[in-house]
Amino acid sequence: MRIARDGTWFYRGSPIGRKELVCLFASVLKREADGTYMLETPVERGRIEVEDAPFVAVEMFWRTCADPFAPDPKPRQCLTFRTNLDEMVTADADHPIRVHIDPRTREPRPYVMVRPGLEARINRAVFYELVALAQPETVDGRQVLGVWSEHVFFPIDEAPAALDAPNGTALD
Repeated sequence: MRIARDGTWFYRGSPIGRKELVCLFASVLKREADGTYMLETPVERGRIEVEDAPFVAVEMFWRTCADPFAPDPKPRQCLTFRTNLDEMVTADADHPIRVHIDPRTREPRPYVMVRPGLEARINRAVFYELVALAQPETVDGRQVLGVWSEHVFFPIDEAPAALDAPNGTALD
């Protein structure tokens, strides 16, 4: 079995067309400490090839959340993602957003943790929505752009040079 970069599941080279069957397989998907992916049931265990990430985040919902029973009931931003298998996950300390930046091309590859060891690649359209919500913050003494969700800041990339200039123009 194989999961393609676009989130399509294959069995013996053919795509699995029934979403319910894919959801069943996804429910028994695990990731080993060495990075390999396994389908694991109580009676059987088999390796599965994953080209990038086992899931794809295809939609993002932005909302303001407040817990009236929290010691600090201030409203906060919450970002919830829907995967290609209709699993919903809200970015927080247990479900972080991470963005891998290719060192050569600077192309971002964004992900959100769905379950321990299992990530969803955030598709391009959703990533553009995420970037639109980005704001500058200082992290470890450097300016970065990122987003907040559930009181956790998730860096996306270094802040552009224009944000460092006193009059808003880029520094050379």
